Amino acid sequence: MAYFERRGEWEFAPTQQTAGAWNVKEQHIAPAIGLLAHLVDTDRAARGRLDLRIGRLSYDILGPIPIEPMQAEVVVVRPGRAVELVEAVLSHNDRPALRVRAWLLRTFDSAGIAGTPIGPLPTPAELAPFDPTTLWAGDFIASIEVRRHELETGAAQFWLRAGDVLLDDEEVSPLARAAGLFDVANGMAVRALPEQVAFPNVDLTAHLRRAPAGEWVGFDTRVTFGAHGIGQTSSVLHDEHGPLGTVNQILALAVQR
Repeated sequence: MAYFERRGEWEFAPTQQTAGAWNVKEQHIAPAIGLLAHLVDTDRAARGRLDLRIGRLSYDILGPIPIEPMQAEVVVVRPGRAVELVEAVLSHNDRPALRVRAWLLRTFDSAGIAGTPIGPLPTPAELAPFDPTTLWAGDFIASIEVRRHELETGAAQFWLRAGDVLLDDEEVSPLARAAGLFDVANGMAVRALPEQVAFPNVDLTAHLRRAPAGEWVGFDTRVTFGAHGIGQTSSVLHDEHGPLGTVNQILALAVQR
């Protein structure tokens, strides 16, 4: 199955597989984040800018999105030979619902200076399977495969693999497929049960040193709740070749009554 079906050049219909997690009558924002990454990626290719790669994806979540058709647009905000800024927006009934600004950077061979102090995660095979529906409702959460190890309250290492394709009958890049899982980080290292505290994120920013490879996306995640109603989820991203970037999300906290 697929999370989205293309209805036209710039119109997309979500399937029931996008439902959840805070409200099963609305889309989980994760697949839509992947869809916008795909549109930025395909626009880059259509403009002949395969010399550029996506280094940052910065999303603003402007409101809940029902499981209904959406319209998209992509605009080059800042063209350039070595650096470009591209914006893509998903709207529902003429209301912008999700926006991303992506920095595209020209690549070159820097293997001679490459390195990081960040160590690898345990492999997916080394972590136990975890059923995410024990924490969250919705068809999207039920569709993903999870291997997880909880380190302590609000800290976990885990691997995610999508069970469905992002876009029906359309090939997407490994980056777009991985981006469709980035938002799940906020729900896999919970500091409080969602029936006790609501902690939806209003943004998501991914910084990527390289494109991910393979089906599995790894996360080393920490969740912090502040004393004034604001929290943060911070993750180091991995694939099976090692660390590749980070994801950060700001949280709007609310004690459930």
